[in-house]
Amino acid sequence: MSTSVVADTSALTGRSLKHILRSPDTIITTAVMPIAIVLLFVYVFGGAIQTGTASYVDYLLPGILLITIASGVAYTSYRLFLDLQGGIVERFQSMPIARSSVLWSHVLTSLVANLVSLAIVVGAALLMGFRSGADVFAWLGVTGILVLFTLALTWLAVIAGLAAKSVDGASAFSYPLIFLPFLSAFVPTDTMPGPVRWFAENQPVTPIVNSIRALLAGTPVGGELWIALGWRTGILIVAAMIATRLYNRRLR
Repeated sequence: MSTSVVADTSALTGRSLKHILRSPDTIITTAVMPIAIVLLFVYVFGGAIQTGTASYVDYLLPGILLITIASGVAYTSYRLFLDLQGGIVERFQSMPIARSSVLWSHVLTSLVANLVSLAIVVGAALLMGFRSGADVFAWLGVTGILVLFTLALTWLAVIAGLAAKSVDGASAFSYPLIFLPFLSAFVPTDTMPGPVRWFAENQPVTPIVNSIRALLAGTPVGGELWIALGWRTGILIVAAMIATRLYNRRLR
């Protein structure tokens, strides 16, 4: 990015973050649902689910973190849709600012908001008994995985915000993303019927969940980390390209 693009993106990101600070219910709402799911599964269903780990909350947390992100990025498409409908984006285009800074400001705002929501969820998990054998480098690895996952899903959210015809349509895209971690993070896949097990073991979210789980447990990650990186990087690049093309076409 050039200096002007960085400056413009910083200014617009600051604008978006101020909106969130004035209405923190976005972050609270994003964190409340995953915490409620943890409470439900740990204290209601956890005793009936055999995972082979000392604590079910330890097994569950990686998937909950991904659900938190999937819930949070829906607000990105929602805010972008409102900006487009309200005419503020066209107003920005009449000013001497970099065109790409509008999209990047929404992406960076999503990253900051989701990291705060993730911290809240991890804090709640600690109160519920979550414990980790991870060292500093493992935690940095987990953070890197979550950052890349957030960026990839946020660019998908940008596509939804650009293509949506209504407010409901702008945020509804996240529902399938919220569902996917349930197939790989809540129970061992070997308890599932054949076709469901095959899908659960080969869907994009599974290697991400397994990589985070291994890092938090302080155990070797193995080759799944590279599969997880491949999925996220591929989705990130393709989604960013499609979003940029849609954005440029819309503003012609």
